[in-house]
Amino acid sequence: MPTTLSSDFIKAEALRLGFFACGLSAAAPIDKQRAQRRERWVAEGCHAEMSYLERNEDKRRDPRLLVEGAQTVVSVALNYYTFVPDTEHGGERHIPIARYARGRDYHDVMKQRLHALLHILAEKYGEPSLAGSRAFVDTAPIDERYWAWRSGLGWIGKNTQLIIPGAGSYFFLGELLLTLPADNYDSPIKNRCGTCRRCLTSCPTQALSEENGLDARRCLSYLTIEYRGENLPEGTGRKMGNTFYGCDRCSDCCPWNKWARPTAETDFQPSQALLNMTFEDWKKLTIEEYRKLFKGSAVKRAKYEGLTRNIRTLAEAETEE
Repeated sequence: MPTTLSSDFIKAEALRLGFFACGLSAAAPIDKQRAQRRERWVAEGCHAEMSYLERNEDKRRDPRLLVEGAQTVVSVALNYYTFVPDTEHGGERHIPIARYARGRDYHDVMKQRLHALLHILAEKYGEPSLAGSRAFVDTAPIDERYWAWRSGLGWIGKNTQLIIPGAGSYFFLGELLLTLPADNYDSPIKNRCGTCRRCLTSCPTQALSEENGLDARRCLSYLTIEYRGENLPEGTGRKMGNTFYGCDRCSDCCPWNKWARPTAETDFQPSQALLNMTFEDWKKLTIEEYRKLFKGSAVKRAKYEGLTRNIRTLAEAETEE
């Protein structure tokens, strides 16, 4: 059996499976600058209460500790940009949930595609040759944006998201760690944000800075999804706009996202039941309705208590105006 992976074959199969982009890089420790920046970020508490970001730092810095014998990192991107037209007023219809969570849970969709790609490679190169190889989607200590950059997919913007040239940043990322070397590896893309500061100035909580990146303690996405407090910090409701789960403002304002095109993935489209909900309906959301609306959805990350807390906070802010 072949002992070297064909980069062209992997990319062709990834695109055939529906991934928007695919790149390869040699498995190795992350570079010193990235490691130091991350160490400083954690030391300053910018990860808020997400204690899992403190654990397994050795594996996060070197993917070969996640998969013994790993030689190649395959990074893929899957478009999740949805656009629902507002037939009554024109433009886009507002949905009070961040774009990434409007459809089926991306973990499930990405894992199915990555496992399919891994199966194809195992058939071509032989399962013994790829023994121990694994797929990852956002749930393991691997620096996804770093490896996507390292594999030539795009660059990490000032909003800390991966930006793909000519396509924007509305993409899920995933990886395969493979135990064979490849015949060709991709090169990183130079940062093209330039002097633009739109994401920094558009953030309603000033959670972004060029020095530290994202301070999760201020981030609306963190506060409305990960934060487990009974009440959101005072004043948060006035900054939430009209969204109670997540926040897309640092993406929506990014000039590179003018090239974003709606995804063809039906799994990521919002359901009609979700589209039918008015804010009055949301304020009366029951646990049964929550379970029905968000079965198999990433929104369940916030739990019923967290979601209704967010809705209550937004409603109270509207009353104060």
